[in-house]
Amino acid sequence: MEEVTIRAMQSLAQEVWRIRPEHTNPGATVGELAWEFGTGNRREGDAWRHKLWLDGEAATGCPLAWGWIFAPMETRLSDTEHRTEPPTLDWQVHPDNPELLDEVLDWFDAQCPDAVRQTSTQQANVDALTRLQRHGYEHDPDAPWGMRNIRDLDDIETPQLPDGYRALTMREIGSDAVSVARRVEAHRVAWEPSRLTVEAYQDVMATPPYRDDLDFVIEAPDATLVASGIGWYDEANHVAEFEPVGTHPDYRRRGLGRALSLFGMQRFRDAGARQAIVGCRGDDNYPIPKKLYRSVGFRELTRELWFVKNS
Repeated sequence: MEEVTIRAMQSLAQEVWRIRPEHTNPGATVGELAWEFGTGNRREGDAWRHKLWLDGEAATGCPLAWGWIFAPMETRLSDTEHRTEPPTLDWQVHPDNPELLDEVLDWFDAQCPDAVRQTSTQQANVDALTRLQRHGYEHDPDAPWGMRNIRDLDDIETPQLPDGYRALTMREIGSDAVSVARRVEAHRVAWEPSRLTVEAYQDVMATPPYRDDLDFVIEAPDATLVASGIGWYDEANHVAEFEPVGTHPDYRRRGLGRALSLFGMQRFRDAGARQAIVGCRGDDNYPIPKKLYRSVGFRELTRELWFVKNS
C-alpha cells in the first residue's frame, strides 16, 4: 500500500468525522490509519489487500469508500490474553453513499470465499447493521469490543507526577537513533508481546500527520521511558487522537497514564485542537483503560459491534 492510498483513506475519515462522527468506523480514524500503516507497511504491506471506491477518475476522484483486509493474525487482548483472528475487514463508506457497503462486503467475500471472516461497525450506524445482516453476517455478542471516547479541551486538569518524573515530547528528546530506540522500547515493554521495531517506528514518524511535539513520554528518575503515547491531530476538524497509549507494567498504578493523558491534551489544545478522542476496550474483561479515560474527562461517543460470517 502506498502513502497516497492511506492519505485518501484519511481524507474520507476527515469527511465522515465532519458529517457523522459516530459513524467513523473502528480502525478508520486519521490516527488509527496512520498507526496501522506506519507500523505494518514495511512488514506486511505487500500482503495487505485493499480497495478504494472513488467519485470520478482514479487519479483525481474523491474517496467514497474503502476496504482493508487483514490476514489471520494473533491479537493481544490484555497482558495475558491473546487470540487468533480470522480474516478481518476494516472499512469505511461516506455517509451519503451507504449503499457502497454492499460492494465492499461483496469484495470481502470474493477475496476470502472459503474462510470464516469478521468485521465490525459502530452501534450508531443502523444502516450498516442492516446491510451486514443482509449479507449473512451475524452479531457476535461475546467478542471483545471497543469504544470511542471524546471530550472537549476547554478545561484540562494540571497533570501531577511523582517526584523526579518528567513528561516530555519526542521533539524535546530528539530523533537520533538512540532516542528512537528508547521510544520503541517504551512501547514494546508496555505492549508485550510487541512486534514494533526501530525501522517500523521510523515509518510511523514519516506517516502524516505525525508530529514529534505530539509524541509523548514520561521519563523516570533513572531516565527510563516508562509511559508513552502518540497524538494525531486532524486539523480539518480540530480533533486530536491518542493512538496508542501504554505504561511499563512495573510502573503502573502510579498515575502515569493519567498524567500523560492530561499532558497530551494540553499539547493538543496548544496545537489548535478543540476536542480529543481515544479508543479503548469497552467490555468488562479489560476495564482499566476505560476507567483511566473516564478519570480524565472522556465520555463514550460510540461503541463497536463485531459480526462474523461463515464460509
